[in-house]
Amino acid sequence: MSTVYSEKEYHVNLTKGDVGEYVILPGDPGRCEKIAQYFDNPVLVANNREYVTYTGTLKGVKVSVTSTGIGGPSAAIALEELVHCGAHTFIRVGTSGGMQKEVLGGDVVIATGAIRLDGTSKEYAPIEYPAVANFDVVMALKESAKELNHPYHVGVVQCKDSFYGQHSPESMPIASELQNKWEAWIRTGALTSEMESATLFIVGSTRRVRVGSVLLVVANQTRRALGLEDIQVHDTDAAIKVAINALKKLIAEDQGK
Repeated sequence: MSTVYSEKEYHVNLTKGDVGEYVILPGDPGRCEKIAQYFDNPVLVANNREYVTYTGTLKGVKVSVTSTGIGGPSAAIALEELVHCGAHTFIRVGTSGGMQKEVLGGDVVIATGAIRLDGTSKEYAPIEYPAVANFDVVMALKESAKELNHPYHVGVVQCKDSFYGQHSPESMPIASELQNKWEAWIRTGALTSEMESATLFIVGSTRRVRVGSVLLVVANQTRRALGLEDIQVHDTDAAIKVAINALKKLIAEDQGK
């Protein structure tokens, strides 16, 4: 696919050669430098809008980190344009809010699939098509979390477009619908709630690239509602370490094929 409007990708301001085939995707641009410190010889290669990109190496292979901003539309743009630049394997590193009472603040969640409450993915595939993570990436993340001895959960996550639709549903004109669906997601076992994975999984499936997600649990409103202790953790380092270790595994597996 050709670039739009310019020789470089219009939003991420990158072109082929600027990024590696393996990319970590945080939402927050401010998290990119922190992630890049785990690379060998990281260099800032682009900073445009919500998209910040550093490129370095892991195990001698070029890798990158690019922020996606908040929500599905900007995440889809980042993924599309990074694919244009030659990337084929992506790990989202993000934050989330726990939904099951056993999912504690500070734990990490490895998504196998995502509930498609986003709007962007509906412009790629019918709603009946599931948003699923790449199996190889899921297994690499699971093995990584296990090796690092960090508490983790593996399963379905919920993705929405409205942060305050989750946290202040009673203020919305469709309050009853939001509250009923939230209860349904909990009853069907959704582990945590966030805003990008469903879009990334669907775009990844459409463009035939590998995508996975590892999410820090910041807090758990289900535990709070039940009167249980609700630990709050904002340091994403554990999720970053799981992603970096998983990326090394995927690189080694690909080199061995």
